[in-house]
Amino acid sequence: MPITWLHKSMRAALIVGLQGALITGLAFYCGERFTALFHGASAQIGGIWSAISGLVVLQSTIQETLKSSLLRIIGTFIGALICAVYLWLFGFSLIGMAVCAGLTVSVCYLLDIFEYARLAAATVVIIAVVSVRTPEISPFLNSFLRFAEAAIGVGICIACVYGLRPFLRPRAHT
Repeated sequence: MPITWLHKSMRAALIVGLQGALITGLAFYCGERFTALFHGASAQIGGIWSAISGLVVLQSTIQETLKSSLLRIIGTFIGALICAVYLWLFGFSLIGMAVCAGLTVSVCYLLDIFEYARLAAATVVIIAVVSVRTPEISPFLNSFLRFAEAAIGVGICIACVYGLRPFLRPRAHT
């Protein structure tokens, strides 16, 4: 009989932990390297945002991970687009950042993807803060990079989930 703790197999727990470790390391590295090609000053932010994106979409089943991934990408796109347009028109302000975050949450709510509204709004905050810290980056490049970093993290998560699937037992949730 397999060793279980709280009704979960130790094997599955190890695989999930390995997925988390791989997603974190690979997403950070790839996100940082990708961003460095375009804007070295925000490369570490790129790594962080990729790793966060990959970890956030990791779910207990492949189907849930894929759904979560799609919603993450849509939410990130919404937040990045709203923030890019705002920054292009007006530049940074605390009130503007808050309005953009609120608008992003509202759009996600209207599109029935409210569970990712918080991360979409977090995208706005990251973009706005990077624009203040490194004003030489255009709002559209900044937004594109944050979107691409999220996509990198999501892609790595999906690859890890599928890549480690054969190591889970057939009866395990996949």
